[in-house]
Amino acid sequence: MPVTRAMSGSNAVKRLLLPGLSMLALAACTVGPDYHKPQVRAPEAWRATQPPAESQVTGATADPQWWKLFNDPVLTRLENEVAASNLDLRAASLRLMQSQAERRIASAAQFPHAQANASYGRERASTNGVLGLLGTMEREGAGSIASGTQGFGPTALPGSIGNPSFNLPQYGMNASWEVDFWGHVRRQVEAATAAMHETEEMRRDMLVSLMAETAQDYIDLRAAQTQLGILEHNIEISTNSVRLTTLRFQQGAATRLDVAEATGQLHTFTSRLAPLRAQVTHRLNALSFLVAREPGALDAELGKAGDIPAVPAVVPVGLPSELAERRPDIRMAADHLHAATASIGVAIADFFPRVTLSGSLDVQALQFSGLGSWASRQYGFGPTATLPLFEGGRLTGQLHLRRAQQKEAATMFQRTVLKAWQEIDDAMADFTAAQRQRDELALAVQENEIAVETAKAQYTQGSSDFLNVLTLQNALLSSQSALVDATAHVAGSVTHLYRAVGGGWEDIYPQKQKTKKRA
Repeated sequence: MPVTRAMSGSNAVKRLLLPGLSMLALAACTVGPDYHKPQVRAPEAWRATQPPAESQVTGATADPQWWKLFNDPVLTRLENEVAASNLDLRAASLRLMQSQAERRIASAAQFPHAQANASYGRERASTNGVLGLLGTMEREGAGSIASGTQGFGPTALPGSIGNPSFNLPQYGMNASWEVDFWGHVRRQVEAATAAMHETEEMRRDMLVSLMAETAQDYIDLRAAQTQLGILEHNIEISTNSVRLTTLRFQQGAATRLDVAEATGQLHTFTSRLAPLRAQVTHRLNALSFLVAREPGALDAELGKAGDIPAVPAVVPVGLPSELAERRPDIRMAADHLHAATASIGVAIADFFPRVTLSGSLDVQALQFSGLGSWASRQYGFGPTATLPLFEGGRLTGQLHLRRAQQKEAATMFQRTVLKAWQEIDDAMADFTAAQRQRDELALAVQENEIAVETAKAQYTQGSSDFLNVLTLQNALLSSQSALVDATAHVAGSVTHLYRAVGGGWEDIYPQKQKTKKRA
């Protein structure tokens, strides 16, 4: 009858507890503010800062591999090699893998934790210790007690011998699971997921920057090589001028001043060779570094002079409304805001009780032969609740910190968007201005070439002095150099424009680790 009552009482407790736990589980909520993706206001069309130029920016969909617009196979090959081999990009990919692992670690808290255990020990209980309170039913020998049929206590053995040593083998398992009533774990997983996406956008932003940097270094290399070719051509002309003036001086048709001026100009031109050759070396080394190769590795491939990449008539950059999806730094700022928002929920949940369900099942016997007996089992299970009572203001301070961090993240998101518009507007203005400067300098070069040829003819005929020829030749070289710089600036402004709009934003290169698609 008592057993029946005990079982009946146990069933009554279950009838009371189970509905209560079910209602508590249904009432579980996720505390803290929910994240809402911030809206980016964008104009319908790009702002035209200057009158149209030869090459036009359009809102057509841009190719992620925008460098193909230059129609330069060498540049395309370099871009592919940088994306595959660059060490900074490889390090960013490894940081992404670390972030994915951290997210997986955080999400593991949503599931029960279970572990198995086994142990064996040779032990002896103290007669004068806690077990002395237990006692035994009657005096028994050491063998009887060690067999497990008797308890321990001061009456186990007479005299000072005390309790005997014994073997204690056991094995079993235990499990625990935190019931996430307040969303503490869910908010942690949400924050870790947002942080993982932020790291992914960091990698994409680095990819965009590297593609633009590679194109710019290649353009600078071709510009320096072109400048070097122009200088060498002018040195050749200047050398001929020295020969001409020397010959005329020997014939009495020119003065020693003409020879000195021609020779001085030749040395002036020659002095510019070394810095230009150093520029070529610097650009080659920069490109070698980008493809993770040693200095000089690209000399055979790129050492021969080539043309500056030509800009096409149409430069598609997409629509302004797509900016938030293009620029990795904007998406990165949004993910940072998401993580900061979720962290507020974690801080709020720390104020509420945390409930953990735990249980264990072990098999323990004093003899190895008893480990297979069901009577050797022992177990325990039940919930554990913890509630912070006094933390000295730690939890309140942590909540204030998380809220301040969330406000900072929101402010930085606004700054990032505003900075993006500024960079795009500046890049478009530079693109148009560079084209106009290039066109004007091209006309200047044409006129200076005519002036130099005319001055040479007049000098040969004796109707003009040689100083006029030197002056015009210097002006021609200056305008030619300026034209090369302007042509490179036009191509470079396209590179800056695509960097500003987030060009190359799609990850066209496979990763070893793929993140899960966003919800």
